Amino acid sequence: MAATTGIPVEQELNPWLAAEARFDEAARRLGLDNGLCKILRTPSKEITVYIPVQLDDGRLEVFVGYRVQHSIARGPAKGGIRFAPDVTLDEIRALAAWMTWKCAVVNIPFGGAKGGVVCDPRLLSEAELERITRRYTAEILPLLGPELDVPAPDMNTNEQVMAWIMDTYSMHVRQTTTAVVTGKPLDLGGSRGRSEATGRGCLIVVNEALKRLGLRAEQTRVVVQGFGNVGGMAAKLMSQAGYKIIAVIEIDGAVYNPNGLDIAALMRHRKQTGSILDFPGGENIGREEALLLDCDVLLPAAKENVITSQNAARIRAKILCEGANGPTTPLADQILAERGVFVIPDILANAGGVTVSYFEWVQDRQGYFWNEELINTRLEEIMVNSFRDVTSYADKHGVNNRIAAYMLALDRVAFAIKLRGIYA
Repeated sequence: MAATTGIPVEQELNPWLAAEARFDEAARRLGLDNGLCKILRTPSKEITVYIPVQLDDGRLEVFVGYRVQHSIARGPAKGGIRFAPDVTLDEIRALAAWMTWKCAVVNIPFGGAKGGVVCDPRLLSEAELERITRRYTAEILPLLGPELDVPAPDMNTNEQVMAWIMDTYSMHVRQTTTAVVTGKPLDLGGSRGRSEATGRGCLIVVNEALKRLGLRAEQTRVVVQGFGNVGGMAAKLMSQAGYKIIAVIEIDGAVYNPNGLDIAALMRHRKQTGSILDFPGGENIGREEALLLDCDVLLPAAKENVITSQNAARIRAKILCEGANGPTTPLADQILAERGVFVIPDILANAGGVTVSYFEWVQDRQGYFWNEELINTRLEEIMVNSFRDVTSYADKHGVNNRIAAYMLALDRVAFAIKLRGIYA
């Protein structure tokens, strides 16, 4: 029986409340004492900065930025920076906490952080984005460093933004410090395999889920929501592995072919037209219709709160693999659990990105870079072991995979805190 979340329906989409509800359930099942729970649930540091920038037309504008370090118990804080008009401090807090648990689930030596700037990149020139990035970096500079806090790309940021952050930090400390960020261009200390890592991690854990459920890739129908770096790469790699990608959903609609889409051709079509719609190898259908298609795997790889109490009962997938952060609300979790959907939670499913970010950080610090085959081999080893750790925890404690992943993560972070003790 699924536990009640305590979240009122009108607050269902609040990401911080969602993170707390899952935390509370896992902590209760682990029997953690109240004092330790207070430490684990409270961010270590939060900073709000106000970023004055001169726009191209000469006007001055002030943008708001955030950086939240949730935990540094197991190592430096690690987490992306997003640029979006709807960024909120609650969202950044939730994402920072998720990063703590994600790093602990895959057992890499980072804590969690997240950052964001409230802006709409579509309305800004590249020069304006560079000025915002550099001033934001300068404002949060005391928090940053290879042993302190290591940012990465996130929504609407990319390797160029990471290059600007690395350069700004390096100019302030008077030495080139490539390990201060990950997700950089290869020529500035980036890692091979980084751009494919999150999508590849999704493929690896779905492969493991198929083994567990007795399914075969060539008989598995997949719906992918989001066709960006995560969803697009997952679709491409899964298609190459024999999966049948029957639908892809994007912001402007969805394209469907019950016999499987040619993903390489769809990528070319979008590059040529700017949209997945009107693809010759499929038919246009509505986004919600595509989300509710009968399929074996549903892979949401865009934003939070895609699967809610309003549509969870109509989801017809056997496996839900969360390529995005927080695509399923706690209220939806209860419905999916009652219907027997095998959920691969976000803090496991999309951890391939932070795992290869960890590899990049290691390579930068040692000044020696690995080939892509070695990176992919090590990524698979970590993702497979982490999948088995989570499902073993679920079996042992009689909980679903999400609560098992949270329990495993909390257990590891709490153990580190106990070993370290409380400095006073």
